Amino acid sequence: MSPMTSRERVLITLNHEQPDRVPLVLGGDLTTGIQTGAYQRLKQALGMELEDRYLYDWPELGAVDPDEAVLRALGSDVRGVFDRFPKATYARNAARPPHSPYVNDWGVGSPEISPGNFYPGIHPLEKAVTIEEITRYPDWPDMSDPDRVAGAAERAAALAQKGEYAVIGSPWLLFPLERSVQMQGMQAFFINLASNPDFAVALLRHVLELCKALMDPFLRAVGEHLDMIVTGDDLGTQESLLVSPRMYRRLIKPIHAEWLAFIRERTKAKIYFHSDGDVFLLLDDFVEIGVDILNPVQASGRMADIAALKQRYGKRLCFCGGVDTQHLLPNGSPAEVRAGVRRMVETLGPGGGYLLASVHSITNDVPAENILAMAGAERG
Repeated sequence: MSPMTSRERVLITLNHEQPDRVPLVLGGDLTTGIQTGAYQRLKQALGMELEDRYLYDWPELGAVDPDEAVLRALGSDVRGVFDRFPKATYARNAARPPHSPYVNDWGVGSPEISPGNFYPGIHPLEKAVTIEEITRYPDWPDMSDPDRVAGAAERAAALAQKGEYAVIGSPWLLFPLERSVQMQGMQAFFINLASNPDFAVALLRHVLELCKALMDPFLRAVGEHLDMIVTGDDLGTQESLLVSPRMYRRLIKPIHAEWLAFIRERTKAKIYFHSDGDVFLLLDDFVEIGVDILNPVQASGRMADIAALKQRYGKRLCFCGGVDTQHLLPNGSPAEVRAGVRRMVETLGPGGGYLLASVHSITNDVPAENILAMAGAERG
């Protein structure tokens, strides 16, 4: 029997059938990406002299767009298709003074918190508490800008025609809750969600409509070629949820249900839903609204019992992630990394439904030998 192609391997896995090996998802989107420092050491370890390129052409994000040669060396089974920002956003940030905040197309600013490291810290609607202030905000992004989907259709079609890899669509941060949090800052938004819910829901819905306004042309350009489409919202902490299940079901779940239904009307791709932290108490809700793949399986709190996850949800959800980026990948030995990968594969892999990946991006402090150990563990 001939070996499966990467795409065959992924599709069989997503259909809850047993592949020849568990697929590796690395470099297909930001959540499975590699930060710059780790990538540079990895290239050195592989003996590859390659230029650094960045996801979304955004160096301040700190996540590289891995070269095809690197992805092949690691054995990644997926390839990503991305959108872009408007030319004006790139031009404005290229012309800004050195070390000044990067301001994205929504007006959210990322100051330099340490040399070369930028993080969202300027929130243009931080003081807003009325619906009028939402509608009056002058810098909502223009999602109809054709630059946003430039080149996406050609890349998706070429990948699909070749048929070698599974194709994952990753338009940048079309996450209604996370975008709302960035517009206000975490403290202000969640205070409003609790004490001023009409305003908070109005902001969520305004952001949702903007997400739709980009997802629609993106999927019209690439939807027929995708195997997975990325969306999500961070809802968990290390040990619990950011909001109660009751608050989620009353205020946020209707937004997510509408959003996922909108996506399903436009593509047959599996919905890849990213949510950090312990979201165990919401998994039935995710299944109900149409999540196909849960990422990143951050094994903390109730999520640490991966055997229980597999037993309860293994026929209804696929899992992507699980390889710890907080302790194991940066601090473990290669042998410990291989053992950690085997544990995930042996627990979540039987019967399909598991895509091997790190828990979010591989961070700058991860040694190259541990990336190679993670990527090679399932292949022996």
